[in-house]
Amino acid sequence: MPLSYSAAAAAAAPSPLAARSRGLLRRPPRSAPVVVRCKKIDQLRAVNGLPPYAPVSNRSLLSPVMLPIIQDANIKNDTRLRIFSGTANPSLSQEIASYLGLELGKINIKRFADGEIYVQLQESVRGCDVFLVQPTCPPANENLMELLIMIDACRRASAKNITAVIPYFGYARADRKSQGRESIAAKLVANMITEAGANRVLVCDLHSSQAMGYFDIPVDHVYGQPVILDYLASKTICSDDLVVVSPDVGGVARARAFAKKLSDAPLAIVDKRRHGHNVAEVMNLIGDVRGKVAVMMDDMIDTAGTIAKGAELLHQEGAREVYACCTHAVFSPPAIERLSSGLFQEVIITNTIPLKEDKSFPQLTILSVANLLGETIWRVHDDCSVGHEPYSSLDID
Repeated sequence: MPLSYSAAAAAAAPSPLAARSRGLLRRPPRSAPVVVRCKKIDQLRAVNGLPPYAPVSNRSLLSPVMLPIIQDANIKNDTRLRIFSGTANPSLSQEIASYLGLELGKINIKRFADGEIYVQLQESVRGCDVFLVQPTCPPANENLMELLIMIDACRRASAKNITAVIPYFGYARADRKSQGRESIAAKLVANMITEAGANRVLVCDLHSSQAMGYFDIPVDHVYGQPVILDYLASKTICSDDLVVVSPDVGGVARARAFAKKLSDAPLAIVDKRRHGHNVAEVMNLIGDVRGKVAVMMDDMIDTAGTIAKGAELLHQEGAREVYACCTHAVFSPPAIERLSSGLFQEVIITNTIPLKEDKSFPQLTILSVANLLGETIWRVHDDCSVGHEPYSSLDID
């Protein structure tokens, strides 16, 4: 078997100890200077169309070894952008990837018999900009834990940047202490996502903007209302007949910004008193809706108690038609019965939360936020501003 270059050289050269014993190695006198002369070598040229090479010769070798010089050292993957989807909303993740012209990253997510979640990435993400699309919709605890484990898997796989794309951020309603001995779960979840290893968070329509301050990492907050605005603009509704209604006092800023974008429509406010969680009681209406087309705007609909009682009040006050619009359709029972009872001309939602077929009804319209999130993801990856038209912020103050 012929020796390799390193093995042949080692075999031909005597060991330092043997050479010293033979007197081959002699230490020069300290006073004698050591002069080193370097011979200039011409630049390597191509020979017979072959790539340039550097001949390496040794007395123990019969022929020179050709070492090709790598001309392009910046060989990289096709893209450094990776998008992975959890099990919460795979259809939205696929739409986002299609908008970006990418394929979803290969990932293995399964559950053991006792309910534990196992996550393994099926492709390398070393040095990549990774985006994990996973809303914390029902079941909230399962999807949140899955997101945390996905983040941990990417961090341990040496991803350069990890962005948690959370179209629907659960626990956002627990953002303050309105009574004694209450937890602020929104801050707790923010800490968990940060400690898991996320470098950035991308969320859509937080329940309150103050929740962005709970994160110790950058937060990109996008609004789903522009998608709804585009849809309403396509309908044949006279701008003079429109009135935007806030279902509660807490949503006045959101409804005001929405009305400003919707042909600067007038604003009405439903004053309600809440006696408990998911229990609402409507008291009165601030504003005029008589003979108008009322558009009720909210960030989410859970049991639909608030928006259904608000619609009843609007009909009593003489509203001609009532539209319900929201970004996050949680639709906990009995939301479907209330929304399909005939109070609403149309219920307009987005697909931040996947909706099962058994929750569909004739008045329901589902709009996609895939383009909005896809454009934001690309701008974050490309280090551009996310305040772009037509998906810029709604100037909510």
